[in-house]
Amino acid sequence: MNIVEIENITKTFGRLTAVNNLSLNVPKGSIYGFIGPNGSGKTTTLRMIMNILYPDSGDIRIFGDRMKGSSTDRIGYLPEERGMYKKMKVRDLLKFYGELKSGKKVDAEVDYWLKRLELADWGQKKIETLSKGMGQKVQFISTIVSGPELIILDEPFTGLDPVNTEVIKDAVLELKDRGATVIFSTHDMNVAEKMCDFIFMIFKGNKVLNGTLNEIKDRYGSDTLRIRTEGGTAVLNDLPGVEKISDFGREQELRLAQGADFQAVAADIMKRTRVYSYELSSPSLYDIFIRIAGPEAEEAIDA
Repeated sequence: MNIVEIENITKTFGRLTAVNNLSLNVPKGSIYGFIGPNGSGKTTTLRMIMNILYPDSGDIRIFGDRMKGSSTDRIGYLPEERGMYKKMKVRDLLKFYGELKSGKKVDAEVDYWLKRLELADWGQKKIETLSKGMGQKVQFISTIVSGPELIILDEPFTGLDPVNTEVIKDAVLELKDRGATVIFSTHDMNVAEKMCDFIFMIFKGNKVLNGTLNEIKDRYGSDTLRIRTEGGTAVLNDLPGVEKISDFGREQELRLAQGADFQAVAADIMKRTRVYSYELSSPSLYDIFIRIAGPEAEEAIDA
């Protein structure tokens, strides 16, 4: 069963086509990642799912039907632009949002999530006293405290330190285990690669990839040699059978040419320098995206 069904939607703003003839389905109980650089059309798509924006053409169905006002009670939405009532106390604000959405008392849920996200001692503090990371966690709780069936998170990890990123990541996985369907957008390919059941990549409004991580990687096979050597990049130039070298400092990724023998490539490297480790693997999502969308996409992601 698909919770979200998008069929041939297009959205323009003047001469700019933000989303172009997009179709995809989000299965129930999955974590679905919307991936792409800033300005690629991720947020516009999420806002159309939420009925904040309307497509110029095409169709969107949520829970099997076109969006209706009441169906938003079944959806939790964390927008990219955060906003809370800064003079309210944390616990009061979460109760207000939760009860407004669900129409029932949410005291137990508020207490659980405050403890779960390490904010139990801050329940009686005003929003304006929180750090940025704490504020983002409170906003996340306000999105999920009513128990929505579909949770849409627009860049939920942006600006979080590694500890808080881990906390939110674990919470998202718990929500999936409870049966929720989660869509989140990110420009961080590594996060998506580790978390998502399905991945949708968009660039300049166009879908460039869609499927499970295994399906996507299987299209490219194992053509990437990750290697760490004593000599680094300087000794890897002009290797037969290597199309491209990506330098990450302590480690390099070598994209092998079609039909190249990775053992022969590795043996050639060992003649040049000491090799500390090497691994033949599938390309990363980042590398796959760059192969499809080209150097312009790499500049957009790294900007």
